[in-house]
Amino acid sequence: MNTAAVENNPGASKPRHAHPFGNLGRVRRFLAPAVARPFAIVETVVLVLVVLAVARWLHPEDPLLLRAGFPWLWLVSLLVALRYGSLLGLLSGAFILGAWALFYPHGGPFPTLYFAGGLIQTILAGHFGDTWGSRAQRASSLNDYLNDRLVALTNSHYLMRLSHERLEKDLLSRPTTLRDSITELRRLSVSSETALAVPAVAREGHPLGGASGLLEFVAQACQIEVAALYPVRDNKLDSEAIGRIGDPFELEVHDELVMHALNTLSVAHLKNEDTVVPVSQYLVCAPLVSADGELRALLVVKRMPFLSLNFDNLQLLLVLLGYYADGVEHSAFVQRILDSVPNCPYEFALDLSRLARLQQKAGVASSLVALAFPRDEEGDSLFEHVMRRRRSLDVMWPVQTAKQSVLVNLMPATDTTGIDGYLARIEASLTAQFNTDLERARVGVHTLHLEGDEPGAALMRLLKRSGLDV
Repeated sequence: MNTAAVENNPGASKPRHAHPFGNLGRVRRFLAPAVARPFAIVETVVLVLVVLAVARWLHPEDPLLLRAGFPWLWLVSLLVALRYGSLLGLLSGAFILGAWALFYPHGGPFPTLYFAGGLIQTILAGHFGDTWGSRAQRASSLNDYLNDRLVALTNSHYLMRLSHERLEKDLLSRPTTLRDSITELRRLSVSSETALAVPAVAREGHPLGGASGLLEFVAQACQIEVAALYPVRDNKLDSEAIGRIGDPFELEVHDELVMHALNTLSVAHLKNEDTVVPVSQYLVCAPLVSADGELRALLVVKRMPFLSLNFDNLQLLLVLLGYYADGVEHSAFVQRILDSVPNCPYEFALDLSRLARLQQKAGVASSLVALAFPRDEEGDSLFEHVMRRRRSLDVMWPVQTAKQSVLVNLMPATDTTGIDGYLARIEASLTAQFNTDLERARVGVHTLHLEGDEPGAALMRLLKRSGLDV
């Protein structure tokens, strides 16, 4: 294939999956699954029946090994309870109880201690399995959120570095800067009005609002003359474009360049060597991949200046597309927050929507803390000092009015105990630096735990309690 892929791109990197029990092999994951499989009941029934059948075959006179000196068969219930929890462990115990009624029709008195000890052991082991299974699921959900945020930060860092490099080269030759383009891409990804301009066939199951605006900015930033954007639905590339730049053209789905870009999820372009004969009718194919690694669309470029076909330009193209795809992924949640709080920054609303969904999905608690400072010389000094004391994971939104300065702090994976620790650390810092605390400095403290389906309305209530009318 006469193609070359642009590599080492942060926007196209595969998402990393964290395992709460370490890097387990297939055999160990089968023996100790983190989450119960759908066929756990079938596996439990088959396992208990097989063990009972083997015990019956080896010791027909005493299938339950009541006279063995140790309740060996209860190890089966112990294993099931550790793997799948208390309920299935008790189910296996019920099978053992039924086996006693079947194999010992005239077996004398009921072995009370045998079954009581086995059931107590099963319940304790099942409680342990249920507790750690729940903790493993919470840890996995939290790691997914941190991985999503890491990918977004990596893309933002790359864009910031590249914007500084390009500022000296082509600021005079282009009417808008890279920062303006990024701001516009954010607006397009959450705009409900531009979404109406997309054809209905493209919106069904795959919303890409503002596709035409996206192409205009990408074409301006990367000097593209003729291109089209094609959506991907159900892992299949649609041949009908949802946006075009320049002269229209028909898409060849089985083109080598198109297939290479879809298979590698990276930018593919023709080699510029004299000995290579091009076999594709396109110059560049760039996938639109979100932060979670999902392919949403494919940009096919048919004509662009020869000098623009370089590594840096194509790398910028892929990152811009990934930035837009990540915004589309969270656009519905972000837009609801912006409708409730129009002045809320985009980054703050994005992380607020992610944490609200994380709380609904896995029950991982996150919180909002609003600190209201009086608007005077001392209050402004304390306000700036607290802003510099932010935690690495926190997202801050400073709001200043004529009467007060309010610092809204979004704290991921933080419950009531975490808030108390944060406020204690702030007070200790104020005492050491200014010989005062929050109460003496007349700083109002307002807290909110994320819960429910409307984080935007909850944020608005917090702002009103802080004395703001946003």
